[in-house]
Amino acid sequence: MTKYWVFLAIAIVAEVAATSALKLSDGMTKWVPTLFVIVGYGVAFYCLAQAIQAIPVGISYAVWAGVGIVLIALLGWVMFGQKLDIAAMLGIAFIITGVVLITLVSKSAN
Repeated sequence: MTKYWVFLAIAIVAEVAATSALKLSDGMTKWVPTLFVIVGYGVAFYCLAQAIQAIPVGISYAVWAGVGIVLIALLGWVMFGQKLDIAAMLGIAFIITGVVLITLVSKSAN
């Protein structure tokens, strides 16, 4: 079961990298970031497909999307100077809480 969670973690990292590269690609007009987008999303979906072999698809997708949203919001803040107001930070805290509940408390993730 652990290897499927590793696949899910790789999927999340690849998706976050691809989404960050998407911002850097300037509408997919810069070829190096665009290549990272294509490869990153390919790796992300391949690893997600592996993860859902053992982790329920709803749980996998909720964790993938939730952690991805949090990481992209933080990267946007750090790398691109995007602002996070109190409501955004509260929303991120709720997402983190949801992911923790799903992965550590819920019996659905097993």
